[in-house]
Amino acid sequence: MHENKNWQRLEAVINWANMSANFFAHHIGLSRGENLYQIKRGNNGISLNLAQRIVDHFPQVSKLWLLTGEGDMLNDEARRGTLVPFYRVDVERSIRQVGELEAECKLLLPESTGCDLAMVYMGNAMGRQLPLGAIVFLKRVEPEHLIPGKEYLVCSKQFDALRVVRTGQDGRLRLVAGDKKNYDDLELAREEIEALYLVCAKMILN
Repeated sequence: MHENKNWQRLEAVINWANMSANFFAHHIGLSRGENLYQIKRGNNGISLNLAQRIVDHFPQVSKLWLLTGEGDMLNDEARRGTLVPFYRVDVERSIRQVGELEAECKLLLPESTGCDLAMVYMGNAMGRQLPLGAIVFLKRVEPEHLIPGKEYLVCSKQFDALRVVRTGQDGRLRLVAGDKKNYDDLELAREEIEALYLVCAKMILN
């Protein structure tokens, strides 16, 4: 069987970005994931246009490697990691003031997927899944890019809460706590979201 090296390289980037193929396609500006599946089937290679779209959104990725397989997937700077501004404040209480705060320092996050900032989680709702005092690395995303099953900090008129977001009844979103015994699910419509941050990494301090 012919080895599809183009898809192997593309799949490596998709997995590194922690996205599904369809979400990745949408993220880089493609109208549908079919463009990527044509590469998976071996019908197309990685075009210069596609490679440029990818590096425009993920500058850590080497365009030469995408097109030819030469060198490494990540450029030298990306292998060292990304410096993310860290604010030693409670993420649920202080996320709306982040523009007015001064970062205490910058934390090095290897293989960053574009995290915007890091804050401290001082809640109890996530239980063992995210213990009090853990550092969360956040990336702001648009509500239409929400992936059910992942952890988000959801900001709405009613609350700012870090939860696992799932799809509920009638298209509403269900925000699920890690400590289900002591915390009920929260519900809201997608259009009620004022800001949304994906938890793209955690640092749990012993």
